[in-house]
Amino acid sequence: MPINTVIASVRSTVFLTLLALSAATWGSSGTVSGTILIMGDSLSAAYGVETERAWVARLDERLDKRGWQSWQVKNASISGETTDGGVRRLPDLLERHEPEIVVIELGGNDGLRGFPPSVIKDNLADMIQHSKQAGAQVLLVGMQIPPNYGKPYTEAFANLYADLAETYSVALVPFFLQDIYNREELMQSDGIHPTAEAQEQLLDNVWPHLKLLISTEAKSMANSSAQ
Repeated sequence: MPINTVIASVRSTVFLTLLALSAATWGSSGTVSGTILIMGDSLSAAYGVETERAWVARLDERLDKRGWQSWQVKNASISGETTDGGVRRLPDLLERHEPEIVVIELGGNDGLRGFPPSVIKDNLADMIQHSKQAGAQVLLVGMQIPPNYGKPYTEAFANLYADLAETYSVALVPFFLQDIYNREELMQSDGIHPTAEAQEQLLDNVWPHLKLLISTEAKSMANSSAQ
């Protein structure tokens, strides 16, 4: 093989290697970074579960494994939190953390206390609008409540999440406890909170929707930086 061909081949290989390294670095070294704010209740505050085994901690680990080490998760979840509490706390959290993505996992406690679905919906709408006005994308996490609250109430409650997602064009996890609530071994004795063994499934229920938002945000930030 002519020496010029060998040199060209080596240069090409070096270039492609550097390009690959550059792409990997771009995705994980912090050049493109972001913050995910979790606004949730006890389901995201690790109630009855060791913090390091909870789905939010596992989210951190999964981000690292997928090359998004520069993304950080801020968990502002509180056990017993309602949508009213979320509305009051959110503005300060948005200002403090400046998140690219806000995950809203609230409403379950409101439903269990029999709050009017219209009030729950208005509070969640307020949180969505505040988040979007702050420049963040929103992932709304849907919930359902037990059937003993009556069909009209349980249906109105379940439907409000889909209605909000459509009205405000935000991503939606249809049901946070999908494939968990009906499996006794994955629920704590209170019948409300998932066990440590269920945390991976909670993350799996959220991940496809959240991953898409992160990918979209990362591309947008990369394009802005390149201009």
